[in-house]
Amino acid sequence: MSFVDLPAPHGRLEGLLWKVESPRAAAVVCHPHPLYGGTMHNHVTYRLAQALRQAGVSALRFNFRGVGRSSGVHDHGMGEVDDAASALEWLSREVPGVPLFAAGFSFGARVALELALREARIERLLAAGLAVDLFDFGFLRRLDKPVAFIQGDRDEYGALPKVEALVASLAGSKRLFVVADCDHLATGRQEEFLAVAKKAVSWLLAQPEAPPPS
Repeated sequence: MSFVDLPAPHGRLEGLLWKVESPRAAAVVCHPHPLYGGTMHNHVTYRLAQALRQAGVSALRFNFRGVGRSSGVHDHGMGEVDDAASALEWLSREVPGVPLFAAGFSFGARVALELALREARIERLLAAGLAVDLFDFGFLRRLDKPVAFIQGDRDEYGALPKVEALVASLAGSKRLFVVADCDHLATGRQEEFLAVAKKAVSWLLAQPEAPPPS
């Protein structure tokens, strides 16, 4: 694991790269809301990266603008999608020749999913803790890529029935993995969250590759 500085239009992003030998893929991993204490060291974000790494996927966590040593100031989601794009660009050069994934928790999940709409190189996604009670996720109906969703059954920002209904409404390869007896931050359930995240990553890696564009 190594700390890295990623170039960004506003200066730099502080990152942490968890590289594996002969990676199956490489993933950017986005952290929760910066205005509520979210950083790349958040324990749920860490466990998403851990699950990816243990499955042979190099994982890059990074701090959004204005967090830690990252330059810039918070931009209410718009600039943070740009930050994720900068991180993905750096990762594509650092770990070349492998599929690119995006992952995230809470606010970071929304950023990763929005990035995938505009970034064709992202092939698959891992999204945990969808805050469907706070944000509109209707844009997901335009996302034709495999997505593994992870949700706690007691998530106070994303009621499980709402998440189940959302995932059921989506076309293509989408699957919801539920962490039992788990709130939004996986309080006291971090190892259980990791076990479910490993299953989600395994499912994601088993999805058939998309056909090349015609």
